[in-house]
Amino acid sequence: MPLEDDFCDIVKKARMGQGLSVADVAHKAGLPPGEVTILERAGRVPTRNEVVALASALHLRAEPLMQIALEGWGPAPSPAPLSCVETVLGDIGGYAVKGYVAHDAGEALLIDTAYNADRMLEIVAQRGLRLLGVCLTHGHADHAGGLDVILQHWRVPVYLGEADKSLLGWRPARDLMAQPDDGRTIAVGRLKIQCMTTPGHTPGGICYRLDQDGRGLCFVGDTLFAGSIGRANPFSLYPVHLESVRRRVLTLPDQTDLLPGHGPATTVAEERRHNPFGADA
Repeated sequence: MPLEDDFCDIVKKARMGQGLSVADVAHKAGLPPGEVTILERAGRVPTRNEVVALASALHLRAEPLMQIALEGWGPAPSPAPLSCVETVLGDIGGYAVKGYVAHDAGEALLIDTAYNADRMLEIVAQRGLRLLGVCLTHGHADHAGGLDVILQHWRVPVYLGEADKSLLGWRPARDLMAQPDDGRTIAVGRLKIQCMTTPGHTPGGICYRLDQDGRGLCFVGDTLFAGSIGRANPFSLYPVHLESVRRRVLTLPDQTDLLPGHGPATTVAEERRHNPFGADA
């Protein structure tokens, strides 16, 4: 699976998150503004010197950015997925999105909806599972669309950060909204899923962690992608977003699998080494 973001996406996200114009970045990088625009629009492959200059101007890690821009880096294939997690693929207007079903001992939680409620419900029915809740990483439509369909079949709690409730296109009844406070644990069968607040992509962003048989896993939504991060919404959240990525997600154990809402799965170790946003530059 290709990376969610390429070089031009990363540069634009970093520039806009810092409130910089193309002219600002060009000045900092010592490049003509027209060339920065061309690179942001994927008009050509950057040179190594351009990658280094832009990384410095945008406070990104140059070597990981070089690997993505010029060397075709992608995360190493993950081990076989945990048997307690199934990936659901969906799309919104042709834009691919992923959600997950975590299940054990006949019980299940949905992590995001993948904009594919029908497939989510089909897995629950086929496996003979009892749905206990829907855990949303954030309130954007590609991750929360179809909640109404799911709740028509299962009247279960919906976990969503308080600050993201206004983002929902359709909002469940008040008594079904549950607060995923930092550190809260949600049980599903013998599994314990822990809520971890990670604001930045949205004000109320949440990641969900679980451990099974000594193997860690974190559903990261759009907080982090392999080699990148989601866009800060609003852009003023960019510094908060970086803190969530660097101080929360990337301080998990190295071999923790990271399952994002878009693009390939990755691990904490891979992102510590290869994510341009992964550490202070």
